Amino acid sequence: MVEVKQIKKIPKFENEDKEREFWSSHDSTGYVDWCKAKRVKLPNLRPTMRAISIRLPESMIERLKVLAHKRDVPYQSLLKLFIADKIIEEELRSTR
Repeated sequence: MVEVKQIKKIPKFENEDKEREFWSSHDSTGYVDWCKAKRVKLPNLRPTMRAISIRLPESMIERLKVLAHKRDVPYQSLLKLFIADKIIEEELRSTR
């Protein structure tokens, strides 16, 4: 006879820290039937961001701000776009 595993009820948590603490010391298989799990897509998740410090000449920052103003975007966003474009360009170049 096959033993059916009893699924425990997941407790309510006061905050994310309490929940994190709970899951760090409990096995999820006692609380979730992973055989019934289905894949989900979470298209609206943003990648984790980390602040960095970079020294740029003031004239470069001013030129960037002018370009950003013309496009009606924050200059930091435009800088991220420029960096992302250059990374893609370099990756494509290195695969040739």
